[in-house]
Amino acid sequence: MIDELAADPAVRPAPRSRQWVAPLVSSLVTLPAALVAWAVAGLSPMACDACTDAQVARFEPSYERAFTVFGWGLTISLLVLATAWLLPWEERFAARRTGFAAVAPFAVLVTYLVFAGIVDWP
Repeated sequence: MIDELAADPAVRPAPRSRQWVAPLVSSLVTLPAALVAWAVAGLSPMACDACTDAQVARFEPSYERAFTVFGWGLTISLLVLATAWLLPWEERFAARRTGFAAVAPFAVLVTYLVFAGIVDWP
């Protein structure tokens, strides 16, 4: 009996890690959301097609500033997504990987809301 306790336990195969699921789902949500947000933000100047000169004078500078902020925000969103993929594939980084993957789509949403808030709409 003592020999059984002292013997090495049977070597079990390590369970398959599913760390790739969170970055994959995040990619499937973040990339299309970023593309749609970029298209909507890019088409936003059409909102001022029938504006008066005074409205155009307010809209254009605010749009240019907002689109610059929007571009940087999307860059940050994509960097967060890339971080979720590029963290080392070790178990100790699983929570961080999931966190970065979860933040990326919300960063796109926040970026668009900030863009919409900065623009002085007619």
